[in-house]
Amino acid sequence: MGITAKELAKKMNLSASAVSLALNGKPGVSTKTRQLVLEAAEKYGYDFTKITSKADAGGTITFALFRKHGAVVADTPFFHELSEGIQNTCKEKGYKLNITYLYADESLDKQVEDIQYSDCVGLILLGTEMSSVDFKAFQKLAIPLVLLDVYLSDVKRDCILINNLQGAFLATNYLISRCKAQPGYLHSSYPISNFEERADGFYKAVRVNGMSSSKSVVHALSPSVEGAFADMAEIIEHKEELASCYFADNDLIAIGAMKALQKAGYQIPEDIAVVGFDNIPMCAYVEPSLTTIHVPKYYMGEMAARRLFDILHAKNFVPVKLEVNTNLVKRRSV
Repeated sequence: MGITAKELAKKMNLSASAVSLALNGKPGVSTKTRQLVLEAAEKYGYDFTKITSKADAGGTITFALFRKHGAVVADTPFFHELSEGIQNTCKEKGYKLNITYLYADESLDKQVEDIQYSDCVGLILLGTEMSSVDFKAFQKLAIPLVLLDVYLSDVKRDCILINNLQGAFLATNYLISRCKAQPGYLHSSYPISNFEERADGFYKAVRVNGMSSSKSVVHALSPSVEGAFADMAEIIEHKEELASCYFADNDLIAIGAMKALQKAGYQIPEDIAVVGFDNIPMCAYVEPSLTTIHVPKYYMGEMAARRLFDILHAKNFVPVKLEVNTNLVKRRSV
């Protein structure tokens, strides 16, 4: 049996990424190192057909969900639409799709290494919960990679994400125009970059309308229906100050908060108006239906896959940041 790339890396005392780059003809290693790797691979019986099969259409694309706080799960409408866009584009191009979780723990380097040495030819990484520090494990990955739902300014990889600032501004501006009042903010208690960008959009709308940012009532709620319900119920029980209208970081927070407010006897939108973000299917079925920001989730997944295929076949690579605009969906919660 011939040697594997992983075994070859150990035998030559080189990094796994260096050997992979050399074997696959990718930039990032010197001509001398590349030649040494190729000679050693031939000497020890490396199966070069593996390289050919990975380069041809019909390889495997991995869609990985990076989990750190637990806010990102596969069993959500947001994820289903993203993955459907990726799945259909892979099918169209003749590639298989593998969906997996990657966990931010001590085994992350091993998880990334397993991807490197699998039949994976490209990675779409859902980095909603990711920071630049978290990306270090992926830095030397020698396959094309597209980041989805996050932008990391110091990471030279393609990023496909929502125009969070534009969407939050749109929602908050509408809330102010309808309610003629200082809006409150239902902010995620989890530190996620998307939500920080939405905070920028919220406060920008407040300032544009001549209001003081410091006067907005802010509640930190868990980004799930159950978590937001419990957090908001506690806020009401403690008789904390409530606003007459709220922008929420996502629909799950908005719906959970609405349920807690209704249980406490508040009418929506007569007493308190609420607007969310994402436009998940549940928005149309809660009572009252939730005004929210629509995110073209299928299109984001499709864009991520198409960009990955462009990189796979490109001779030169220049990373790009692509932001997808949003639009307001008016329903009865405002």
